[in-house]
Amino acid sequence: MISVVPIIAPVLVGERRVVFKNITWQGYQQLLGILGEHRATKLTFDRGILEITMPLEEHEFSGRLIERMIIILVVELGLKIKTMGSTTLDRSDLDRGAEPDNAYYIQNQSRVAGRKVDLATDPPPDLVVEVDITHTDINKPALYAAMGVPEFWRYNGREWLIYQLQGDRYLEVSCSPTFPMVSKEKLYEFLAIAQTDEVEAEVNLRQWFRSAIESQA
Repeated sequence: MISVVPIIAPVLVGERRVVFKNITWQGYQQLLGILGEHRATKLTFDRGILEITMPLEEHEFSGRLIERMIIILVVELGLKIKTMGSTTLDRSDLDRGAEPDNAYYIQNQSRVAGRKVDLATDPPPDLVVEVDITHTDINKPALYAAMGVPEFWRYNGREWLIYQLQGDRYLEVSCSPTFPMVSKEKLYEFLAIAQTDEVEAEVNLRQWFRSAIESQA
């Protein structure tokens, strides 16, 4: 008899996380003040749950490359962008706050260009990206949907999920509303090539995009 040994995919570890519960908004704000802005950790607060995330190499590698891909597409499309990075997005009225991996104003860039964003009067970022390779106790789609973020990307080290805000909740979609010409396969290809050569990955993406635009002209 031939025995079949299942192949188990290696467990990816991209972050270390510490979770605290029953934390007040005031307590969350005090901790933000104590830790300051210049730190390696990211804080996410969701109605009493506080998660502190310490990104590891796999997390940072994926997040930086996804950002590079976004910048390339914005430039090639002739768009404008305001990069927010992991700027704290606090909404005391929602009892929620987050420091995403990447956040951008693209469609609303002109409304916030050249000044500091105030979420009390300004719209939320047009696109937020989170890399969550290790399990998180925070429901990120619900959090960013409540904040009104129109488009949310989530990458877990293997799969890229795209969410578009419909009413008060997200609908998972097959392609980005901001970059509809780019399939998920292009991101996977970009990340795969970048594992060994980031420059080649960027050159290939730019060449592919320009060829695609020329073919549509």
